[in-house]
Amino acid sequence: MPLFRLSHQIEFPPAWLARSDGLLCIGGDLSCERLLLAYQNGIFPWFSENEPILWWSPDPRLVLFPSQIKISRSLRKTIRKNMFQITLDQAFARTINACAAPRKKAQEGTWLVDEMKDAYIALHRMGYAHSVETWYQGQLVGGLYGISLGGAFFGESMFSRKSDASKVALVALARLLQAHGFDFIDCQVTTDHLCQMGAVEIPRQRFLDILHRSTIRKTDPDIWRQSAIQDLVV
Repeated sequence: MPLFRLSHQIEFPPAWLARSDGLLCIGGDLSCERLLLAYQNGIFPWFSENEPILWWSPDPRLVLFPSQIKISRSLRKTIRKNMFQITLDQAFARTINACAAPRKKAQEGTWLVDEMKDAYIALHRMGYAHSVETWYQGQLVGGLYGISLGGAFFGESMFSRKSDASKVALVALARLLQAHGFDFIDCQVTTDHLCQMGAVEIPRQRFLDILHRSTIRKTDPDIWRQSAIQDLVV
């Protein structure tokens, strides 16, 4: 498949034209309008420092259906200890910065370059990007963030500074989305960590079919206005 180069126009080639490695196109910008269009069509940006903007649509696609999240015995014990406080959208900028920080410490660079962080913070201000935060003794120790469109949540990244902190955030998110009838959490690419928690690979075409039905659904925007969701992980 060819690699497409984006122009100033806000448009994308069909996701099914992506190369075998999932790369679809290059260039464009990270405006809110373009990002929202990308997610609605099963495409997401992923690039590192000193690279142009790269847009992807992998096949297969890793998704987590909220009702199918798996909680290990050890994680369940952690949850029952009630040691973490879990909040929504209380520290979005801190969460996205924390998601980038571990990669910098490991001297591996980060795909969460400043341009990316600014773009998602702008989407947060518009009400599309959301975070789940995990706190321990008043300190932010874990969390995740992503994009909510219709009945779909597009997970972008998570971090953990204390054992199980990000897993607890994911459990809370899954329970929240299940309670409000969301269809899936898009995990994008396969990792052992997410598979152990119940994420599964599905063909890209099936993902796109589910996606197109899901993003036109109406879901309650008030779910993101809750400050704390402690009871959802029990």
